[in-house]
Amino acid sequence: MIRPMARVVVTAGTALAVLAGGGPVASAHVTVHSDDAVRGGFAELAFRVPTEDDTAGTVELRVAIPADQPIASVSVRPHPGWTYQVSKVPPPAPVRNRHGEQVTEVVREIKWAAVSEEAAIKPGEYEDFRVWAGPLPDADRLVFKVLQTYEDGRVARWIDVPATGAPEPEHPAPVLALAGNTGVSAHAHGGAAAAGASATSWWAFAVAGLAVLVSFAAGAVSVAHRRRGDQGGGPPA
Repeated sequence: MIRPMARVVVTAGTALAVLAGGGPVASAHVTVHSDDAVRGGFAELAFRVPTEDDTAGTVELRVAIPADQPIASVSVRPHPGWTYQVSKVPPPAPVRNRHGEQVTEVVREIKWAAVSEEAAIKPGEYEDFRVWAGPLPDADRLVFKVLQTYEDGRVARWIDVPATGAPEPEHPAPVLALAGNTGVSAHAHGGAAAAGASATSWWAFAVAGLAVLVSFAAGAVSVAHRRRGDQGGGPPA
């Protein structure tokens, strides 16, 4: 009975490890997340801001859009207790909007500020600041440099650009991975991406569950044969 159960434990553990391997890595730094970010499309971006300090809350957040990867349009989701400001500049190179029209300004920075001490992000807490942005650049990733200001005036500068394959720097800038454009329209892509991710997740769980069930069945058959052999009831020679 020990060996079949051992196989079950190993199989289940492997399945869980595979599923867990696809999840996000926990981090206390400012990060950026999106479920539908593709090159050339529009997507909702969420900037996650934790307060790592033990004595002061976060009262201001400034997110810079890289000049060499300009974004023409940003809509900001209102954040309770905070104001926002979007700064724009002329593009360094021709940029077009979703309609293919050339634009004269691109987003340079998004700034959020708490309107009161009560609205500050308290120590040990975090909040998400969301925008709808695009068209996203034709690149593998988008790096945002961020300044996080605390109540006592100190500024955490999340501006170190992580190098591929290198250890994480001390103050890493948030990095957003961009998937290849599959031809789905910018408006419809969000739902399609979410549905695809959901289907993939359910498929992974189904495969893992099936593997566990097969292992249990194999273990039960093995035990039954062993008991039959011990009782002299095995198959004829």
